[in-house]
Amino acid sequence: GGKYGVGRRMPIRVTRRLLRAALDGSLSKEHFRTDPYFGLAVPTSVPGVEPHILDPVKTWHSKAEFVETAKKLVGMFRENFVKFEPHVDEKVRDAAPMLRIAAE
Repeated sequence: GGKYGVGRRMPIRVTRRLLRAALDGSLSKEHFRTDPYFGLAVPTSVPGVEPHILDPVKTWHSKAEFVETAKKLVGMFRENFVKFEPHVDEKVRDAAPMLRIAAE
């Protein structure tokens, strides 16, 4: 794993298993954790998917590089969202966990 140009794409078989679990409802029975950078609910296990794939930091060769890149991406999202913020409902702004994480 790694940043763009270094890492590899997720294997199609993994993508299919994740989509199948989402579509057949079995994903809703799994346990979830909250991603510390983006605030997304991420399953901790999905049948047929290796658990380390569900935690991006574990797929990178360097945890420090992952953290640096994740923080940069959060900052880029926040910076880009500023131009849309006046045009979206408060509920939409509140649903953007990246903004809260980036502000910390």
